[in-house]
Amino acid sequence: MLRTIGFPIGRKEHEKRRALTIEAIKACPYKEQLVFEKDYGTVLGISNKELANTGVHIANREEVLRQDIICDPKAGDAEYIESLTSGQILFGWIHAVQNRELTEQLVKNGITAIAWEDMNERGRHLFWRNNEIAGEAAVLHALEQLGILPYEVKAAILGRGNTARGAYKILTKLGADVTVYDRRTEELFRQEIDQYDVLVNAILWDINRNDHIIYKEDLQRMKKGSLIIDVSCDEGKGVETSKPTTIEQPIYSINGIYHYVVDHTPSIYHASASKSISEVVSKYLPILLTKKEQENAVLQEATIIKDQTILDKKILDYQRKPSLLA
Repeated sequence: MLRTIGFPIGRKEHEKRRALTIEAIKACPYKEQLVFEKDYGTVLGISNKELANTGVHIANREEVLRQDIICDPKAGDAEYIESLTSGQILFGWIHAVQNRELTEQLVKNGITAIAWEDMNERGRHLFWRNNEIAGEAAVLHALEQLGILPYEVKAAILGRGNTARGAYKILTKLGADVTVYDRRTEELFRQEIDQYDVLVNAILWDINRNDHIIYKEDLQRMKKGSLIIDVSCDEGKGVETSKPTTIEQPIYSINGIYHYVVDHTPSIYHASASKSISEVVSKYLPILLTKKEQENAVLQEATIIKDQTILDKKILDYQRKPSLLA
């Protein structure tokens, strides 16, 4: 017997990304097993009628959340987690490692969690394009807030991953003077921090680190009016003075240094992001619908919680740290 999959509309502020495009839905071999919340496709210009004509079901939110699998890009930020029941599967970006409350709720309710952030194939993250868009969107949005054109700035990028590559593409193609640093050159960056108008932090933070790349006191050495774009958005981690901001109010200032710390920048370009997400998700839905995820190495590795057991060692290691057990 096939499973069903529910697609709720994300309620995070300005979250407009969708898990499937209509082209992917039409190509799905099990359309009758897909249940979409009413108006799911509106942000992509898809009416409920057009969506229903593909053969899927349109339903209210309550019915969507009763399906066997809940597919939601920002699943880890969802308000409905407590309402899920034993045996359901949560499929999306979950980010449970640093979210003890979420982890405990998933375990308590007997929810299986399959995390997009842990879906890799041959060492490459499958949602790499979304991460690249995160870097592209953050740079464009942050500079727009301050009325700055990229070709007027000297920028430093911290990191060499997909997010950093997106930031690099935008900045260099639009004429900025860019220098890239990685973990090996962090000390060099700190020596040269005063040279830059824009700093982009795109380092995937090691949860076992207790230091920072940019300390509060470093702000005193930076150019007045310069900008930190913290795409990694780890509060108080890589950038000690970082705290999450929103798309509506993306920037704050400390000691004359602007900070941009929006954690879901791909949603600004939701059509492009949804297309890249859909290309990945559509490949794995048939596997989940036919209950064959244990035969798939990618999904098996990305299953972080199952049968009220935490399978991801990163979660166990981080949440057992003394500071979290007090």
